[in-house]
Amino acid sequence: MKPKLQLTVDCAEPDRLAAFWAAALGYRIEPAPAPFPTWRAYWLDQGVPEEELGTGDCSDSIVDPDGTGPRIWFQQVPESKAVKNRLHPDLGVSGGRGVPFETRRERVHAEAARLEQLGATRLRSEDSPDTGSCYSVMQDPEGNEFCVH
Repeated sequence: MKPKLQLTVDCAEPDRLAAFWAAALGYRIEPAPAPFPTWRAYWLDQGVPEEELGTGDCSDSIVDPDGTGPRIWFQQVPESKAVKNRLHPDLGVSGGRGVPFETRRERVHAEAARLEQLGATRLRSEDSPDTGSCYSVMQDPEGNEFCVH
């Protein structure tokens, strides 16, 4: 059987980061299994101790509504982020090099601005018509790096 990919992101505030990335990717917060009203209620019913559940209602995973992208789980951990990510998401919004440079630049900057409104921080942008390179390096609300290209 082929493995199913889930991405796990260590973080301080899972509910907050799940909401950010759901909006950023067009995903949705994964609903709790029926008949439970929340994930917290589900995990408590499964015997997970309250102290292991952290804060919030445990809405800490997101899923692709089309079912094609991986599930992403935001796992609460006690330590804060200390170094650069070794793996980071790239959000492709430009349409690729077959699209005119100015169109790609507009798309990248519009998406970066939208993500800033959601709580991301833009670290730097590269716009080079000579090389055709156009991207923004950003951080999510907890400082995890990602790129928009």
